[in-house]
Amino acid sequence: MSWGTELWDQFDNLEKHTQWGIDILEKYIKFVKERTEIELSYAKQLRNLAKKYQPKKNSKEEEEYRYTACKAFLSTLNEMNDYAGQHEVISENMTSNITVELARYVQELKQERKSYFHDGRKAQQHIEICWKQLESSKRRFERDCKEADRAQQYFEKMDADINVTKADVEKARQQAQMRHQMAEDSKADYSSTLQKFNHEQHEYYHTHIPNIFQKIQEMEERRIVRIGESMKTYAEVDRQVIPIIGKCLDEIVKAAESIDQKNDSQLVIEAYKSGFEPPGDIEFEDYTQPMKRTVSDNSLSNSRGEGKPELKFGGKSKGKLWPFIKKNKLMSLLTSPHQPPPPPPASASPSAVPNGPQSPKQQKEPLSHRFNEFMTSKPKIHCFRSLKRGACLCPQGATPEDFSNLPPEQRRKKLQQKVDELNKEIQKEMDQRDAITKMKDVYLKNPQMGDPASLDHKLTEVSQNIEKLRLEAQKFEAWLAEVEGRLPARSEQARRQSGMFDAQNPATVNSCAQDRESPDGSYTEEQSQEGEGKVLATDFDDEFDEEEPLPAIGTCKALYTFEGQNEGTISVVEGETLYVIEEDKGDGWTRIRRNEDEEGYVPTSYVEVYLDKNAKGAKTYI
Repeated sequence: MSWGTELWDQFDNLEKHTQWGIDILEKYIKFVKERTEIELSYAKQLRNLAKKYQPKKNSKEEEEYRYTACKAFLSTLNEMNDYAGQHEVISENMTSNITVELARYVQELKQERKSYFHDGRKAQQHIEICWKQLESSKRRFERDCKEADRAQQYFEKMDADINVTKADVEKARQQAQMRHQMAEDSKADYSSTLQKFNHEQHEYYHTHIPNIFQKIQEMEERRIVRIGESMKTYAEVDRQVIPIIGKCLDEIVKAAESIDQKNDSQLVIEAYKSGFEPPGDIEFEDYTQPMKRTVSDNSLSNSRGEGKPELKFGGKSKGKLWPFIKKNKLMSLLTSPHQPPPPPPASASPSAVPNGPQSPKQQKEPLSHRFNEFMTSKPKIHCFRSLKRGACLCPQGATPEDFSNLPPEQRRKKLQQKVDELNKEIQKEMDQRDAITKMKDVYLKNPQMGDPASLDHKLTEVSQNIEKLRLEAQKFEAWLAEVEGRLPARSEQARRQSGMFDAQNPATVNSCAQDRESPDGSYTEEQSQEGEGKVLATDFDDEFDEEEPLPAIGTCKALYTFEGQNEGTISVVEGETLYVIEEDKGDGWTRIRRNEDEEGYVPTSYVEVYLDKNAKGAKTYI
């Protein structure tokens, strides 16, 4: 069916219909454009939503995302970002493949439609002109025919009247002939004009208008096909992102399935585990017996682990606070030197500390005075039950550098975190040093770019920072190794490095880390047992006297003379042979004994040690 043959007389209606088709196309373009804006707005809202619930850096929320449920939620937030990205892809593809293309096509369609209807109007105007010419020729022919009839009638009347002269009759005859000729001419012109009009009208209705209408029909059909293709594209744009959106949803499901309640429960244990054992039964204290009351061996305390030596008090109590231990170990804690060992007179020993500071000369205090001072300095405890397990009795706001105020497990985590932070800072400083070194090399090769000497100060400063950070890291690694059990006892070096805090808080040393750590590095009962420390020193003086001294693990020969003027050291003479009771733990000091009453520390580089591998208690500290 062709519009040219079926709608030959519907020019105006076709013009209206094609304009309606363009309006429909523009309406669809507007619809798609609004859809793209909705997709962009939705994607933006999804991204803002995901960002809103993302954990903040360096906050408590970041720690919560160790749990599998929180990790799954974080994965969901990340997938929502990808999900939002797919909606942005939908918007971009619809804009480029539909909105832009259809807008260009609409402009071309309007121009094409305009040209077709211009040709149609031109053909209409031509046929109207032909029609007017035909009407004019027809009226002229009709008028001339009527004039010829009147002239003929006048001639016949004049010819029949006998009173009219012959000249008048002749004149009337000539006038009739002339009018008759004019009528014939008008007839011929009218006939010619009519034939021409019929030809033009045939061309108009059977050639021009059908061709124009056929082109308009094809244009309209192309518009319909194009809008259908756009609708398919509209669906395809959505369908293309469905696999990716499905993958996002699959990842969310996978994250949800990865939630492990048992693992989260274990993380709670690791996060809050104190490392203490629950308190045992409280023994019955018989007030009817006239004897000194002793504290229960399990009251609010931790029992020693299996395989550890059990400490005695009064022959019954075991597992007490570390003041109730062997006398020689307590003496080691009270008298061990807190300074680096001095270098040997001739630096022949690899363990010597070059340019190390000399031990300050201090007047020795009697051991009994130190012991009595230690035992009489007790913290004031208002309520025994008010003490929390693992709480430190340090002044409010003061935190020990080695985190000794925390339970063992929490302390280990804090120390590990501190070591990791220091290692990152060391790496950062080393990168900076490498960059400065490279820049200095560039300056050396190209002096016009800069003065190499100007970088020396910065290079020295960075190297000093690296050394400080390394010492700091070694200090925390020593504490970490102690907590993790890699060292059997807390090293003298770590004890001296923590001495800075002890010096700043001398009144609280006994109530902080030392109350929870024995000299052999094991974590003992909580500070709440300090209430039991109110027992008079005379109650257990006899117990210390009954303890046996540490066994010798070898011998040593003094290579140089050493004047033990610092607290906890012992003087030796070159060539003297002594007993070794404790090896160097990495801090440069070796513990020796001359006789049962004289023992102390000497620099490792001052003596040559001969260890007895079969000796009881012989240990090697690495």
